[in-house]
Amino acid sequence: MSFLYYPQGRYDKAEPLYLEALQLMQELLGDCHPDVATSLNNLAELYRSQGRYEAAEPLYKQALALRQELLGDYHPDVAISLNDFAALRYHQNRYDEAESLFSQALEICEFVLGSNHPNTQNVKNSIAYLRTRKGKS
Repeated sequence: MSFLYYPQGRYDKAEPLYLEALQLMQELLGDCHPDVATSLNNLAELYRSQGRYEAAEPLYKQALALRQELLGDYHPDVAISLNDFAALRYHQNRYDEAESLFSQALEICEFVLGSNHPNTQNVKNSIAYLRTRKGKS
């Protein structure tokens, strides 16, 4: 249900469901599981969407570290974490950090998925948009 409420902007309904999902994943799978990292990243995305950047940041960092530990540095899920964390940095007007994170995500996507994959194209578009925004600051 959280994936139903989130796109509708019904964050008050989505947040408890994301928190419950994270808790269940941790109870059932333990703290070191890729699905736990996904739940952390999803909750961070919800908080970023709400402008709750300080709540989102540690969750992004935890999800990224967990994915790197469990999946290795060159995995599409690691690229997703880097891309999402970069978006947070962008919204915090920390453009240099955002660009670095986007670049890392792009390197992984190109290596693992190829340059024509939709995820790779999304990261490329994010970098291009960021660079136009940086030029205007």
